[in-house]
Amino acid sequence: MLDEETLDQVLRELKVINIKRGTDLFLENDEANALYIVVEGRIAIIKSFVDRKDSMVALIESGDLFGEMGLFEDQLRSASSRAVENSQLIEVPYPPIRRALEARPSLLWTLVALLARRLRLTDEALADAMFLDVTGRTAKRILEIAGDSDEFIIPLTQEELAGMVGASRERVNKTLASFVKSGFLEIDDRHYTIIQRKKLEEISS
Repeated sequence: MLDEETLDQVLRELKVINIKRGTDLFLENDEANALYIVVEGRIAIIKSFVDRKDSMVALIESGDLFGEMGLFEDQLRSASSRAVENSQLIEVPYPPIRRALEARPSLLWTLVALLARRLRLTDEALADAMFLDVTGRTAKRILEIAGDSDEFIIPLTQEELAGMVGASRERVNKTLASFVKSGFLEIDDRHYTIIQRKKLEEISS
């Protein structure tokens, strides 16, 4: 465990932040000086591309952290972050974290495990883009957001969901309409009900 003084420094410098839906926490190419832990809500990680609209590359859930890359390299933010629903975050500046890591180097393994997980997710997203069509990617994102629940709310606009799928809003909307028509899914505004989970799993594999 950390010694009392080091732990006190970390706790003393963290800050609780409440942000409203649609608010940008930081933008791509901003200075990186802190990481964030999601207490409540969801945060979208958004990447800008020259030849097309912004794309949502990750959706950070309650209990997850993000913005940690700046701990290891002196670079600007590589993507933007935006609240997709009202959210509460804990902001932890890099300096006390670095001091904690110096006091207990074994803690680095926790961050290494996190980075490895992020790399696996990136590899998976690249494989999806190469081998799954829009129908398959849409089904997969729906299942990811749903988790173990068959009834859930998607806290995303149609544009945001399309960015997460990596396709136009029109194509994603047509795909969702086809799921409803086929009896795989029911949609009432942002309330979704999975009727045939196995069918969606087959489409997304």
